[in-house]
Amino acid sequence: MTHSTQISELFADCLPRNNILSTTETMKPYECDGYTAYKTLPLAVLMPEDREQIIACVRRCREQNIPIVTRGAGTGLSGGAHPIAQGVLLNLSKLNRILEINPTQGYARVEPGVRNAAISEAAKPFDLYYAPDPSSQIACTIGGNIAENSGGVHCLKYGLTVHNVMELTFLSSDAEIITIGSHHFEQAGYDLLALLNGSEGMLGIVLEAKLRLLTMPPQKQVLMAAFTRIEDAGNAVADIIAKGVIPAGLEMMDQAVIQATENFCQPGYPVDAAAILLCELDGHSEALHSDLKKVEQACLDNAATSTQLAESEAEQALLWKGRKAAFPAIGQLAPDYLCMDGTIPRKHLAKVLAAINQFSKDHGLAVANVFHAGDGNLHPLIMYDANRKGDLEKAEAIGAKILELCVAVGGTITGEHGVGIEKLNQMCVQFNQHELEQFMAIKAAFDETSLLNPGKAIPTLQRCAEFGAMHVHGGELPFKDLPRF
Repeated sequence: MTHSTQISELFADCLPRNNILSTTETMKPYECDGYTAYKTLPLAVLMPEDREQIIACVRRCREQNIPIVTRGAGTGLSGGAHPIAQGVLLNLSKLNRILEINPTQGYARVEPGVRNAAISEAAKPFDLYYAPDPSSQIACTIGGNIAENSGGVHCLKYGLTVHNVMELTFLSSDAEIITIGSHHFEQAGYDLLALLNGSEGMLGIVLEAKLRLLTMPPQKQVLMAAFTRIEDAGNAVADIIAKGVIPAGLEMMDQAVIQATENFCQPGYPVDAAAILLCELDGHSEALHSDLKKVEQACLDNAATSTQLAESEAEQALLWKGRKAAFPAIGQLAPDYLCMDGTIPRKHLAKVLAAINQFSKDHGLAVANVFHAGDGNLHPLIMYDANRKGDLEKAEAIGAKILELCVAVGGTITGEHGVGIEKLNQMCVQFNQHELEQFMAIKAAFDETSLLNPGKAIPTLQRCAEFGAMHVHGGELPFKDLPRF
């Protein structure tokens, strides 16, 4: 009996046979998520169509002690849905029903395989929308958004996924259905919603989510400002927030991204600028006009060479189309890239951007910068060629320095992409032994046998010890001259 046949037989009473993929050819599309630097084939890819089939699969895996990695669209960028060779990949993309849109109480109930953008599409007839909007929103699923606590362009004002999830129903590793949260955001007891959002599939498998829907703002304006120095754009961001303005979105792109995006979808960006800011403001006309003046003045005070206000909804949509297309546009410049996800205090933007530029020069690989500037969530894109010997290692070295620099200036190694397998070493930089042990204890409380997504997000203490020794023997850390907080 072949391996493929054995696996199919093992889950034959859990799923239709066509929903069990176990040959190399059929599993190849699932060998990685959006973090493509490493690839692994699982034992099988299981594709349940309803809650009962998920429960049957989890029970069978528990009986056989087979690890489970849950996956949606596979757009994650840190390897959170990376397969395990001796485990199964549980693909929930077939659970894609919007169960309810409640315009009176302002929520949507959805299954985990529903695409992010589909929620706002369904809510639009009621003048409602779902605020979190990752760049991959046309493809990414809400289950993955919850796993990584995704943000997006509008997270500065309207919050990350965790701020917009009201209730979750999930399956534990022993196949128990648990519902947490309520119709109200405030409730007594432990904040389990905050624990599950961003837990990277290690604590439970999302079966259903109740999401907050917001009323469409009465008006919005989008301003684009161009700068000849990226540091000036960074300083303008800090000044905008210091003036008490909270934009719906505040995004920055450097010249490499501007040029690539303009070639890709022609949003009308100034290709000679070193950096641009895109600032969206929404609300009622009087407050909107006042905030717009403050934003424009902050940009001009920091040497903006031009400011441009989108004159119509179509122009606004085109400017944002460019920002949303930034990641695929970079594919024109290099065959491969790593997308980092560090977050820093806004006051350090200019300093950190200058340091990233230096890391790029030191290692001989280009780095393009596009990020959620308003909340300091950086997305440096480190370009390399996986077919060129040593390139991946150089890219990873730059990425490590960037993330460690983020920690050094008082930030964190991830804002919305998660840790996955990509940032395990940098977890050792951000957290001490006691904190890591607390993470492990929480994992054990939910998943005693470590069946769900093992080996992700939380490094072993041995790994941290080895990583620390490597740093000591490798010389000074790259942020030795920056303040520790």
